[in-house]
Amino acid sequence: MVPPDESDPHAAYAGPDTSHVDRLNALWKLSVRPGLSDPERIRAMLAMAAEVLDMDLVVLGEFAEHYTARYVSDPMGMFPEGTVLAVEKVLCHEVHLSRQPSHIPDLREDPRYVDHVLVNKLGLRTYSGLPVAVGDKGGWVLAFLRRYRELPPDAVDIAYMDLIADWLGNALHQSAQKDLLQRIALTDPLTGLPNRRAAEERLQKERARTLRDGHGFALALVDLDHFKTVNDRYGHAVGDEVLKAVARRFESGLREGDWVARWGGEEFLFVLHGSTAQDAVATLERLAALTRATPVQTAVGPISLSFSAGVAAFGANDRDMLPMLEEIDTALYRAKAEGRDQVHLAAPTHVQWNSAVLRQALAENRVRQASQVIVDLATGQPVADEALARIETPTGEIVEARDFVDLAEGLGLMAEVDRQVIRNVMQRCVVRMDQGGSTDFAHFVNVSPQFLARRDLVEEMLNNALGYCQTCSVMLGPVKPIVLELTERQRIVSLAKLRADLQPFIDFGFRLALDDFGSGYSSYLYLAHLPVSFLKIEGWLVSNMRQDRKVAGIVESLASFARKEGVLTVAEHVEDAETARMLADMGVNYGQGWYFGRPQLDGMD
Repeated sequence: MVPPDESDPHAAYAGPDTSHVDRLNALWKLSVRPGLSDPERIRAMLAMAAEVLDMDLVVLGEFAEHYTARYVSDPMGMFPEGTVLAVEKVLCHEVHLSRQPSHIPDLREDPRYVDHVLVNKLGLRTYSGLPVAVGDKGGWVLAFLRRYRELPPDAVDIAYMDLIADWLGNALHQSAQKDLLQRIALTDPLTGLPNRRAAEERLQKERARTLRDGHGFALALVDLDHFKTVNDRYGHAVGDEVLKAVARRFESGLREGDWVARWGGEEFLFVLHGSTAQDAVATLERLAALTRATPVQTAVGPISLSFSAGVAAFGANDRDMLPMLEEIDTALYRAKAEGRDQVHLAAPTHVQWNSAVLRQALAENRVRQASQVIVDLATGQPVADEALARIETPTGEIVEARDFVDLAEGLGLMAEVDRQVIRNVMQRCVVRMDQGGSTDFAHFVNVSPQFLARRDLVEEMLNNALGYCQTCSVMLGPVKPIVLELTERQRIVSLAKLRADLQPFIDFGFRLALDDFGSGYSSYLYLAHLPVSFLKIEGWLVSNMRQDRKVAGIVESLASFARKEGVLTVAEHVEDAETARMLADMGVNYGQGWYFGRPQLDGMD
């Protein structure tokens, strides 16, 4: 016998003259062959059985409201896969009802089937049907059929059919279990909606479809207003009731094909097929009116709600989802900043940044602060936040730092941006401690070399810090809550000068953090020459460590190195639970990223 080509899923057997031992060997090889999906393996199994038993048609069908031919080996094209028939018209009906195998040498001699269309028109003669148990459920039947030849199966053939049926039952059961686990992994357990992971996967499919057929969709991000108050006043059990009720309302208010997912917390993401941005605004405003007019009934009585939303449209000319998500996020924050209970249409910033525009924004104190939480990866508790610079345009649009930082640095205006952000951070720190916040909670803020080189701004900042410490209701020790982040945005000519510029802050009790650690050589020089307390691991490393073993090794090495040096590590760009778990296992101390919370403009919940 010539050895089979094992690269071919159908080549593990040698035809109808194969011995029983060879049959079993081929069955085992096919069942464990790597690289086949569950459907591919089942179809290959049916094709192998058809050739081994010299059958013209092998069908694995499922009985429910109708009969469906789920998997078919049909080289002659008699019975297409996916064929749906009325239950009573199927040859396998009796086997389905009795749950007993049936072997009929000649269908023409059986009065039940002599007039059947498969016998008269297709010439089917020999039939064997076997029930297939999938877990503790029936409903599946495996059928073997041969044309024009009346060759009843012998005992060896029947034993082989039984083995195939048992294997198929186990394969279907395992596939169903995997599908169930997949659904659980992609479903929010509270609301039953797709969770964030599922939404992100669906968005990529929506994007691919739009690029393929040119039909776009609208995207909306909805956030329930003042939901924290519901939890604080009535407890999380009532908050859960509200979220479940809102999820059902959102689902029922959509057209067929549209979908909504729980994006996180009290945020919901909508995808509306074939909708323009204006169509989506109208849909969300209708849902907003319904939400306002219909309080949610809970165990503690009716609770009135409203929501804010940001809306944008994704079209055939768009290529990336991330800018769209950021745009609706910004539009949502703007809706909340302007009083909540509003739907805002997102629009990319059209501000033409130049020296005059930027100087005017600084002169009018339109620098804003967004804060992003940093959590302890071991406990999940917030331990710090990072202040991120934003500028508010005269029309109320919030512009992110990436849109103006390069210009500010090129014009020598970054020091003034830092000045306003740092002042806001210190004010926020005092307010937080006056309200009973922990003195261990740290506030990270970026400082540029331009700022550090301005002796007047450094002295002003230290005087402000001293004044805030004197007015604060909490007596602070030698270590202060402010952490200055150093970046590599600008080349440092002299590390000695940088150390001298930082020394007044170090003496005052501020700590230092190295941002984007692992992204370049300069950060290692900083670490060697400065009293650093925190290393913020480069976000690209964190984002790619699940897909690349070498990248994961680099992150783990950085964490180990920092531990030996007594330095705390902060992983940036943590976007999912699995990444957070891996980082914690590696010994990384803190995490920051969308998984824990997006940047929040002060005063918005």
